[in-house]
Amino acid sequence: MANLNLKNVTKSFGSLQIIKGVDLEIKDHEFCVFVGPSGCGKSTLLRMIAGLEEITSGDLLIAGKRVNDIPPDERGLAMVFQSYALYPHMTVRENMGFALKLAKMPQAERDVRVEKVADLLELRQYLDRKPKALSGGQRQRVAIGRAIIREPSIFLFDEPLSNLDAALRVQTRIELARLHERLGSTMIYVTHDQVEAMTLADKIVVLKEGRIEQVGTPMELYHHPKNRFVGGFIGSPKMNFIKGRVTSKSDQGVDVTVPGGARVSVPVSDDAVSIGDNVELGVRPEHVQLGESGPISGTVIVVERLGSETFVHVELSPDMVMIAQVDGSSTIRVHDHVKLSAVATACHIFGTDGEALQALSQHPLVAQHI
Repeated sequence: MANLNLKNVTKSFGSLQIIKGVDLEIKDHEFCVFVGPSGCGKSTLLRMIAGLEEITSGDLLIAGKRVNDIPPDERGLAMVFQSYALYPHMTVRENMGFALKLAKMPQAERDVRVEKVADLLELRQYLDRKPKALSGGQRQRVAIGRAIIREPSIFLFDEPLSNLDAALRVQTRIELARLHERLGSTMIYVTHDQVEAMTLADKIVVLKEGRIEQVGTPMELYHHPKNRFVGGFIGSPKMNFIKGRVTSKSDQGVDVTVPGGARVSVPVSDDAVSIGDNVELGVRPEHVQLGESGPISGTVIVVERLGSETFVHVELSPDMVMIAQVDGSSTIRVHDHVKLSAVATACHIFGTDGEALQALSQHPLVAQHI
């Protein structure tokens, strides 16, 4: 078993507190991704798990055992860094088998294990090459192979795809997902890229300024963000935010009036707001529609054509732009004047404190439009 638990873990450098009381459970076989903007503490938290940074207070447990004071090499973990960190004078075979050599494993047994891992990562034909003769993606696979060969209880990945170009990132991301399926190991992965988080994770941990904002599956975070920060961070393009005012409320939800006079009824709890309160309405681009009778109007300023879909950026006012996702075959152009509507039951309401009002149902309702 490779369950990992963090209990009120903090990290300070002098008077500066970086990690501010993190409580988290990562279960055996889970692929858990730490995500957040630069400086949120995600890499520091990973290094504390690895034993490369001391824990200021709190407890770290692996398989139920407190490991705060156990050295990194005795924790049963393996870490893959952003840089490949390969020995340039060694072949792929020697790089991958180096940890086993230090452990004094016999050469024959070492070779068998290296070749087994090489087959898993499709590296056998490169075993006798040195790193300079490999592509970036191949080097990263060697670094991953060097971790796998140690047969750790938990894998740690610190932004391992950041040095790859866009095409290689996509390919290596797919390979990592398949690797997790084959190995069935616990994996903890750090990235600032929410697309990587959404596509790889069983569980996402969203961090901000050393605190956990929300933990959940990718779809839970996407459809039910706890606050404005999570709603805006998860999703690409990001969620649209429209300033509005609460005009009425009932057991059925909250009515918000937005600029231009459009009114939307959102099925959320009314406990946290009062009539007249300023709020923000959040709606994702796929729930914004263009039409001839929409109550919100604006001018197209950018059209992003991606083939199967098109993202249309519509300026409503000098300080407000909405993004709508439309069909890839759309003929819309920059400078077109358009009208917008949105699926009301797919909207979110965020209070002045940034917290989301709780949805009355976790399931889609009959679509209304604003």
